[in-house]
Amino acid sequence: MSQSEQFASDNYSGVCPQAWKAMEAANRMDEPAYGEDSWTQKAADGLRTLFDTDCDVYFVFNGTAANSLALASIGQSFHSVICHELAHIETDECGGPEYASNGAKLLLGQGENGKLTPESIEHLVTKRTDIHYPKPKALSLTQATEVGTVYTPEELKVIRSVADRHKLNIHMDGARFANAVAALDVHPAEITWKAGVDVLCFSGTKNGLALGEAVVFFNRSLAEDFEWRCKQAGQLASKMRYISAPWCGLLEGDVWLQNARHANACAQRLAAGLEGLPGIQLRYPRQVNGVFVEMPEPLQAALRAKGWRFYNFIGGSARLMCSWATTNEQVDRFLSDVRALVS
Repeated sequence: MSQSEQFASDNYSGVCPQAWKAMEAANRMDEPAYGEDSWTQKAADGLRTLFDTDCDVYFVFNGTAANSLALASIGQSFHSVICHELAHIETDECGGPEYASNGAKLLLGQGENGKLTPESIEHLVTKRTDIHYPKPKALSLTQATEVGTVYTPEELKVIRSVADRHKLNIHMDGARFANAVAALDVHPAEITWKAGVDVLCFSGTKNGLALGEAVVFFNRSLAEDFEWRCKQAGQLASKMRYISAPWCGLLEGDVWLQNARHANACAQRLAAGLEGLPGIQLRYPRQVNGVFVEMPEPLQAALRAKGWRFYNFIGGSARLMCSWATTNEQVDRFLSDVRALVS
């Protein structure tokens, strides 16, 4: 299978050239281990500059670890975390957050298009206050959501007001945070600390890196002893520079944002080409780099027979993901095959 045959995931794509070049540069000489190297310092400072605030930054191998350890740092085992019923921490992390926190419960909220509503949060916090109910301590918001929609700065501020009323910290799962920033065309600070987010898990893997997520604590008090938590969980890389140096490649010249804008534009091209075709309907608004589309099973089977790979996702719709490496030609080939099959 080649890159040109798949819309399965932005995880499938390779390493972008700038990240690869930075990793190559980090390989030219010895550096101290366990994050004491110059590359890790440079990447962390780069993220502080990006967000325009003094935050604590840690690098871990993957998103499940980032989310699970960040949430574990917020509360105790008798606490609970409110998240959308479609959130990745609920549907796709094998109980990782509960495991890392020694049992903190996820409370599932609702909202259209994958977005947790203030009303749903209020309901879950206030439905019970007795000692037999796991005390809500945190909110987890996914930006962009599992169905490719985004929270606006205004929506986040309303949620923050609910969180303040009930003394809840806010965690943001930023698996596709870069795509959300690109879609909203805002400064990253506007949808993080300025909107009341306490900790962000910022993905590099879906944005052109081989691996490596940044856990960014805007509320630095929550980061107390976080490095020990990472070590205990097997997330402290001895050769940390091979995780952090590629981040330097992404951050320099806003490559991370260019990659996200390109992926979003490819998805927009794909969605525009699919709209109006017989038997095809977009399931959710196309806002970032994913297109969720209802299409007949025979059409899906015929596309797969032609070599196209994509997943069926929430509710059975086909999920078509674009990445930094997706090309307009790839999109157009797919659309040509779809048109030929439905005509």
